Amino acid sequence: MATTPAMAATALQQEFPEIESTTRFLDYGTYLVRTAEAKESVKEYHVLWTDSTVFKIFSFHVLEGNANNALADPYGVAISKRTAVKYFGNASALGKSLVLDNRIHTQVTAVFEDLPAASHFHADMLISLAGDWPAAREARFNGFSNNNFNSYVLLRPEADAQRLEAKLPSFVEKYNGPSKGGDFARLELMPLLDIHLHSQLRGELETNGDIIYVYLFFTVAVFVLIIACINFMNLATAQSTQRAKEVGIRKVLGSQRGHLVRQFLLESFIITGVGFAAAVGLAYLLTSMFSNILQKPLQLPLTEPWFYAALCVATFIVSFLAGAYPSLFLSAFKPVDVLKGQTPLRSRGVLRSGLVVFQFVVSIFLIVGALTVNQQVAYIQNKKLGFEKDHVLLVKDAYALRPNSGAYKTEAAKIPAVRSTTVSGFIPVEGGSDFPRRDRSFWREGTQPSSDNLVNIQQWSVDFDYITTLGLEVVDGRGFSEDFPSDSVGVVLNKTAADHFGLGPDPIGKRIATFGGGRVPDFDHPLFYTVVGVVDDFHFSSLKENIGPLALFLGRSDGFVSIRFDGDPRRVIEGLEAAWKRMAPGQPFQYSFLDQEFGRMYAGEQRLAKLFGIFAAFAVIIACVGLFALTAYTSRQRTKEIGIRKVLGASVASIVFLLSGEFTKLIVIAFVIAVPLAWAGVQWWLESFTYKAEVGLVVYAAAGILVLVIAWLTTWYHSYRAASADPVKSIRTE
Repeated sequence: MATTPAMAATALQQEFPEIESTTRFLDYGTYLVRTAEAKESVKEYHVLWTDSTVFKIFSFHVLEGNANNALADPYGVAISKRTAVKYFGNASALGKSLVLDNRIHTQVTAVFEDLPAASHFHADMLISLAGDWPAAREARFNGFSNNNFNSYVLLRPEADAQRLEAKLPSFVEKYNGPSKGGDFARLELMPLLDIHLHSQLRGELETNGDIIYVYLFFTVAVFVLIIACINFMNLATAQSTQRAKEVGIRKVLGSQRGHLVRQFLLESFIITGVGFAAAVGLAYLLTSMFSNILQKPLQLPLTEPWFYAALCVATFIVSFLAGAYPSLFLSAFKPVDVLKGQTPLRSRGVLRSGLVVFQFVVSIFLIVGALTVNQQVAYIQNKKLGFEKDHVLLVKDAYALRPNSGAYKTEAAKIPAVRSTTVSGFIPVEGGSDFPRRDRSFWREGTQPSSDNLVNIQQWSVDFDYITTLGLEVVDGRGFSEDFPSDSVGVVLNKTAADHFGLGPDPIGKRIATFGGGRVPDFDHPLFYTVVGVVDDFHFSSLKENIGPLALFLGRSDGFVSIRFDGDPRRVIEGLEAAWKRMAPGQPFQYSFLDQEFGRMYAGEQRLAKLFGIFAAFAVIIACVGLFALTAYTSRQRTKEIGIRKVLGASVASIVFLLSGEFTKLIVIAFVIAVPLAWAGVQWWLESFTYKAEVGLVVYAAAGILVLVIAWLTTWYHSYRAASADPVKSIRTE
């Protein structure tokens, strides 16, 4: 996990002189925010609790206030410039009040410049961890069992990060033991700039990217560029018969081979330069489209000198790679031969065929990749998840209803189409809960908490109707019921949790324990819970992960009101909104659907499928342009042969099949080479998913057939044109 205990940062600074300063972030989710005078609230998504040292470690540009003591005030909050304008207009925000969730009263002590988009976390509000808030009390906890804080350390200039990291195991051993709450801790250092693309840990402040995909798409782009270079070579050599006499005459008139090489390379530079200029213009026009696909704000660095320097270098490299072979090939013609109409073209056929094979290997690989990603996304969307995600409407920010959340649930149940309702901040969608998920250490009654029997488990607070509304399957015992007052100290486990505790075939009535004290554990007063039921395992995280242990407890966590309904949701939404306006006036009414929230978890895979499809289309189109050129070249070379065949009685169809058959062989060779490469790539990508689709031979066959059909359509024009030409003219021309 990317999180640490509350005390870790302070203890690290005390133990190791290499550390100059530390700071922590605590994410409590979203907040409804308003000014002290306003009646309506606005939902803020980027709110973090943090230490006053945050401005020493991160390069926030403070526009108003004193960065040194802005968050030393227990009621202090630092806000971004856009947040200040949102709530206070162009007036100074310093000293003004902001109210969070109608209960947390803060005072603006600093205004900082908006954080750039290229940041591994984004914050519009930083709230002080001083004072007596629940977050502040949690921050002062001196134990190793509540891993809820993202901790950052600033090393001194002379410090060695690797040596410091080597000391961390002994630090963990000193502060973390069975009596302090678990054996799950391991501390590692990660450079700040590596977090966004290299960290795949749970508990990061925001969803990170993946450096693998950066390398992957860069490699694909390079291969597409190579395909384009190959096309240039094939187009140049296909036109060589038209330039052969030019080369011969220039050599007869005294031109050296070096002069001709420079001429052809210059032509390559000009064509490539124009192509790069057109590509930049096209990229500029398509930036918004790719921004929509990636859900990232993209822009070309048109004002940066390095961008143009990189373009010049790329132009030179591509021009040389694409133009070197044709220039050397054309300049090698012997004037005597070419002036007689003889050109040594056929000897280079193996190389050109090899280049075409390479093009279609890449094309087939990309098509298989696109089909695989689409198949995995479809598998995810249709897999049995262990809960029913369809026809569940989520009313967000239910804490705005306090103290009327129970009454709102009752009103919602009166709507005719509503089947059941539940109030809970936890839904089985990773990243979708308003209450950040936390792990907690439990052990089975009758044993002592030690490294052998502690279970790190997800702890969700739910109400009596949660299991019914979400469609969870009870496989042993029962769900929570108002008929059993003892359920207040009851627990419902998933099967994985029951197995981890070793409760055996009859877990009902057995007890598990955890440290008391809520979010701030109390080691001296453990709490015991009786197992009243076991639900079948359901996916509450990404399908990239195994289903972990989970425990449901009766309690208040009013992040969502989840409503299972039948029929048209519009009437349900109208009834819910009307009840909301009565019970939470001035608070924004927001809703979504559980299946939409679930789909959002895999938006990255959906974007990946689109990008693979786009790259595959580019590769196939560019490869077919090369094949089109090669068909023209082959037809021109075999004009006399085709004429003789027609004189001897060959039909147009047979000649078309003859010419196209040669390219069919190339496609088959490309398919044979591409399949094992694509299979290895598919297996590598699917390894990141614990639950994955079975990618059968149909996917590979479909990619091969698709490329073959496109190739046939591409070669048909020149093949048919050559086959239908007048044989008398063809023979006389030769």
